[in-house]
Amino acid sequence: MHIVIIGSGVGGISFAEKYRALCPDARLTLITRENDGYYSRPLLSRGFSTNTIEQSIILKPFDKLRAQSIDIISAAEVTAINPAERTIAVNGPDQQTLLSYDKLVLAQGSSAFIPPPFRPYDELFFRLNNLVDLKKLRRFRQGFLDRNRRPAWAIIGGGLIGCEVASDLAVSGDPVTLYHASGRLMERQLATEDSVSLLNVLKGSGVKVLLHQAVQGFSREGDKVSVNTDVSAAFDAVIVATGFKPRTELAEQAGLETGRGIKVNQRLQTSDEHIYALGDVAELPNGKLYAFILPIRNQALWLAGFLAGQEDKDWQPPAFNPKAKVHGFEATHPYLF
Repeated sequence: MHIVIIGSGVGGISFAEKYRALCPDARLTLITRENDGYYSRPLLSRGFSTNTIEQSIILKPFDKLRAQSIDIISAAEVTAINPAERTIAVNGPDQQTLLSYDKLVLAQGSSAFIPPPFRPYDELFFRLNNLVDLKKLRRFRQGFLDRNRRPAWAIIGGGLIGCEVASDLAVSGDPVTLYHASGRLMERQLATEDSVSLLNVLKGSGVKVLLHQAVQGFSREGDKVSVNTDVSAAFDAVIVATGFKPRTELAEQAGLETGRGIKVNQRLQTSDEHIYALGDVAELPNGKLYAFILPIRNQALWLAGFLAGQEDKDWQPPAFNPKAKVHGFEATHPYLF
C-alpha cells in the first residue's frame, strides 16, 4: 500500500505519524510546499511578541519525520491529480515527476482569502498565512526597529486573525489601526457582549478600531500605503486578514466534487473512492469545514485508523472550544463556530 499525503500541516503530519505507527511496513510519501519543517500555524499570530518565534514555532524538522520512514518531498508543488491513473504530477526543486498512489490524502489547508476588489493592489499589502509570510513581515518590521522607529500598521479585517495580529503588534509596541466592515468585531464567532469586551481590550492595548468601514482599495503615497475608504489614511504597511479559502483547485481540476471545500462523506472520502480529504479543505455532508486544530487532528487520527482497518464507525466531530489569542481577552460565552 502506497499512501501519498499532500500537505504538512497538523492534518497531514498527524495522519502520517499515526499511520506509520499502525502500519510500520506501509509506504508513505508526504509532499509539501514548505521547507522549514512542521510548525504550529496558530502561533503565526504571536509572531511579533515572541522574539524566538522562527525557531520555537517549529514542532518537528522534516529530517526527524524522515527518520520515521516517512518520505518527505519538501519545497515541492503538486500540479495535477489523475484519478483514472492514480498518479500525481509533482514539481520539485530539482525535478518533475509522476508519483503513483493507492490512496491519496488531501490536506493542503487553506490560503488567505483576498476580496476581489483588493487583488489589483496585491503588491501593496501583506498577508499572514504561513511561516514564509511571517518571516517577510518580521524582516520588514526589523528594518524599522534597526532605525529606532516603530512601523504604523493598518489591518484590514476584524475577524479572528485580524484581531489576533492587531493585538500582538500593539502589545509589541507598534501603532495599529484595525479596519472592519461590520459593526462589531468577530461577529461570526462571538456573542455581542464578548465583541464589546474584545473592542475594549484592543482599545486598551492601543489599537485604533474603525468599524463600519468599506475599504475600497489601496494606493502608494511615497514610502507609505494609503487605505482608501471615504477618506484616506497612510501607513507604513497594510496586512489584509479577511478570512481563508480552502485550497480546492487541485480537486476541481481532477473532477472531484467541491463546494466551499472538497466534499467528503462521513468517512472523509471524496467523490473518488481512492482519495480522502481532511482539515481546512474537507467539507462534511453538513456543509461545515472544521478548520481548527482539535478537530483537524481528530480527523487525521481517525482516518489513519480507518485506512489501517482499525476504525469502522463514521467520523464524528469532537467537542471543541477554540479561543482567540488576543492578549488579555477572555470570552464569557461559548464561541459560535
